[in-house]
Amino acid sequence: MGNTTNPHERDGKGIATRPDQIKRIDDNFYQVRSQSLSKESWYDVIRTEKGLVCDCPDYQWRNRKCKHVFAVEFSQRIRKQVESLIISRVEASQCKFCNSTNIIKKGIRKNMTYNLQVFKCRDCNKRFSINLGFERMKASPQIITSAMQLYFTGESLRNVQKFLELQGVKITHKTVWNWIRKYTGLMESYLEKVTPHVGDVWRADELFIKVKGNMKYLYAMMDDETRFWIAKQVSDNKMKDDVSQMLVDGKELTGKKPSVFITDGARNFHQAYKREFWSHTVPRTDHIRHIHFKNDMNNNRMERLNNEIRDREKVMRSLKRQDTPIIEGYRIYHNYFRPHMALNGQTPAEASGIKIEGDNKWITLIQNARKNQGL
Repeated sequence: MGNTTNPHERDGKGIATRPDQIKRIDDNFYQVRSQSLSKESWYDVIRTEKGLVCDCPDYQWRNRKCKHVFAVEFSQRIRKQVESLIISRVEASQCKFCNSTNIIKKGIRKNMTYNLQVFKCRDCNKRFSINLGFERMKASPQIITSAMQLYFTGESLRNVQKFLELQGVKITHKTVWNWIRKYTGLMESYLEKVTPHVGDVWRADELFIKVKGNMKYLYAMMDDETRFWIAKQVSDNKMKDDVSQMLVDGKELTGKKPSVFITDGARNFHQAYKREFWSHTVPRTDHIRHIHFKNDMNNNRMERLNNEIRDREKVMRSLKRQDTPIIEGYRIYHNYFRPHMALNGQTPAEASGIKIEGDNKWITLIQNARKNQGL
């Protein structure tokens, strides 16, 4: 960042490097804590056509960058420097029998439905193949992951079955369901240990879903900046059920609390907020309960997520049980596989510093989940 000679720039850098001094409300609205020891207050820093402006007396009198504007600029640079977590394709690197790394490729093993690379260990002279994550599966990894991609992009189980039949794969729709259940559980166990770098403003909302024809409520909590779907909870009632567990899950996954928590006026949201997010000491999480349109504090972004889920529910007609893996599977699809126009084609995971490599990201994620299973 170079040498800092401007005292306001130097002070701004100091503010940006200290924790809990800046709240990012949205892309165009920040709040910076007053550095005065005599009072607890925040100044608004807003992006305009002329750049960032601040409502502090120093900026208003001088009409030049104050330390609060410099602090926001430094904060933005720091966020861009966060290193990404790269989830790489798992390649064979050692013998499965003696753990030697002195291995070579030795032909192809042809199964009934797909082929596998065979390796030979030069130390123990044994041959082996690796099908990590897809052991003892009759269908190939490409077929299984194609079925999951089709299902979570909106096709029904039977439509997925019919598509695979055109590819020469004879299965039942129940088999497709078993694949979804198995691999959703595997990926969920792995991804709950992966920490996304989310922003400081989280939103929560609910929508009704049908489980065996009965009305239930799906609560969802999303990061405002990256659109990362942080946590979820299915409950019987809209206003009465305790949703504290969703907030606990959010803290455990991200390792922090938000600076701002935005919901509608439902009483159970505020009760959960007081139990899990509020504290007697600073920094405190602000709870915005009554949605309004000033500074984009409406819940349009949550409504877009709700519409995604509702479109998926139309194909399913009704969930069969409350602990169905379908909801978690769709949360994984939303976060790690679905590109978002608002993120310039990135997935929420990529916007949160998590990159999955490989031509088939499903296979990469399943391989890593299987490799880390039980660790």
